[in-house]
Amino acid sequence: MSTAHRLLRRTPRRRDRRGRGLRGLMYPVSTPAFRTRAERFDAKVLEALEPIETRWGPELADLDVAVDDVPAVDRTSPDEVVWGAGVLADARVPLAHLVPAGVDSAGLPTRARIVLYRRPLEARARDGEDLADLVHEVLVEQVAEYLNIEPDAVDGG
Repeated sequence: MSTAHRLLRRTPRRRDRRGRGLRGLMYPVSTPAFRTRAERFDAKVLEALEPIETRWGPELADLDVAVDDVPAVDRTSPDEVVWGAGVLADARVPLAHLVPAGVDSAGLPTRARIVLYRRPLEARARDGEDLADLVHEVLVEQVAEYLNIEPDAVDGG
């Protein structure tokens, strides 16, 4: 083999074999469009939680906030779907769950936490602004339940 032939084989192929376009990043890593849907949702949760934590910080010191894609379902029969205490549901679909503090299976204490379900919340929102409002509303409801006060008091209204 000649040297010129070997050099041609070592250069990366630039062709678009299956018509999918150039491969690589569509957006620079530093732009918001680069983030995944889950990362954008997490940012909305943190943004919605900030004013609540500013107002109720000491009372929320023992509360964690988590995000899960979808709720876990123990039974699959649609006739018997009953959500436990602390579940905030819309049309029988849970949007969030307040898990009280307790003891785990190993006998260790657990902290109270609010679990927001990303996919049901995204499905109910028309756009990003509506999703931010919905996340804020759900957080206010869950924090109010945790503090055992009215949601208007949590939101400062």
